[in-house]
Amino acid sequence: MSTVGVVVGVLAGIALVWVALVAVLWVARPGDATVREALRLLPDLVRLLRRLAGDPALPRGVRVRLWLGCGYLLLPIDLVPDFVPVLGYVDDAVVVALVLRAVVRQAGPEAIEQHWPGSASGLEAVRRLAGSPH
Repeated sequence: MSTVGVVVGVLAGIALVWVALVAVLWVARPGDATVREALRLLPDLVRLLRRLAGDPALPRGVRVRLWLGCGYLLLPIDLVPDFVPVLGYVDDAVVVALVLRAVVRQAGPEAIEQHWPGSASGLEAVRRLAGSPH
């Protein structure tokens, strides 16, 4: 097999993995909360994740997930590049929603309510995004 064939095969494999990851994020997106809500709240959500990750009262597994979520948000390379209009931030919003759902499942909705830095209407949107009871 030639070097060009190997390079083409590797690039095709990377493209296939990328498409699969984007598809997983699309399927995992929050159902009843819109992605638009999450994008509008993204700055408050990042502060929330950082506050939750620093809370020693939360279980270690929850904090590890939170730090991994924060790390993903800080990475300069995303599954969908941020320069792509609207879609560039969708993967960030989906990752935040998945992390928040894990926090609610293990630490309860009170953890989110205690650390929420934004408005009451924003908290309501975050509850929907996290799949938390109202």
